[in-house]
Amino acid sequence: MVDFKKVKAPNNTITRNPAVLSAKAGNIYEAVAIIAKRANQISVEMKDELSRKLQEFASYTDNLEEIFENREQIEISRYYERIPKPVLIATQEFLEDRVYFRNTFEKDKSVKGNA
Repeated sequence: MVDFKKVKAPNNTITRNPAVLSAKAGNIYEAVAIIAKRANQISVEMKDELSRKLQEFASYTDNLEEIFENREQIEISRYYERIPKPVLIATQEFLEDRVYFRNTFEKDKSVKGNA
């Protein structure tokens, strides 16, 4: 699980050098695919964590007139709005070599070539 408070990713978009990204993964398309998959994983973690925190404030009444704004709930939502987006976190992890990936196609290709 990612501790979003300790993430050192920027909050806004930064132009990246494609040569640096492609050097780590073999080509730019593989790098983008790896970052996208990691961003999806981070997004799911964020959504689950946010859902668990907001579940504490859920009221199960049927009356729509009694919807109250809870200050703690608003603060939690603002916190999640301020943290970097999953793609920015995934890109930072990729550049810092904190993402494990492997190319299964190359492995399958070598097995078929030996048969």
